[in-house]
Amino acid sequence: MRRIIYTRPDGGLSVVRPIINTHPNPENITEAEAEQRAWDRLPSNAINPKFIEESAVPSDRTFRDAWMMSGNGIIEHDMEKCRAIHRQRLRTLRAPLLIKLDVEYMKALEAGDQSQCAAIADKKNSLRNVTDDHAVDSASTPEELKTIIPKCLSQT
Repeated sequence: MRRIIYTRPDGGLSVVRPIINTHPNPENITEAEAEQRAWDRLPSNAINPKFIEESAVPSDRTFRDAWMMSGNGIIEHDMEKCRAIHRQRLRTLRAPLLIKLDVEYMKALEAGDQSQCAAIADKKNSLRNVTDDHAVDSASTPEELKTIIPKCLSQT
């Protein structure tokens, strides 16, 4: 069954999946009637609604919040939004590593091991800089962006 896509006033993209089983008599409703029923129930502020084939909806939802509709009704990715989403994922990955390093730093500080403190501080700085990776800015596709995980996130 086809899907309906539309742009919300906040700029996000909504995908509506018409369903039959909520109809009082699901055995008496056709797909076309279900699609029309869904169309009739779109929000009044839906911008530029269109029917698209189910196969046109990306199966990878990694950057779902960065989907946008092109002029001809194709779902595309807003790469700036993809980059922001990816940076937030990097922050999420680094958070537990920074906490672990904070504990290690305090132990080294208590032991008076200045060289260990400096080494840990360097690791922490590398983690703080993961969102400044130039590869994130130069990625041209969502697939390319997903592969960018700085080494310091897996070596700490």
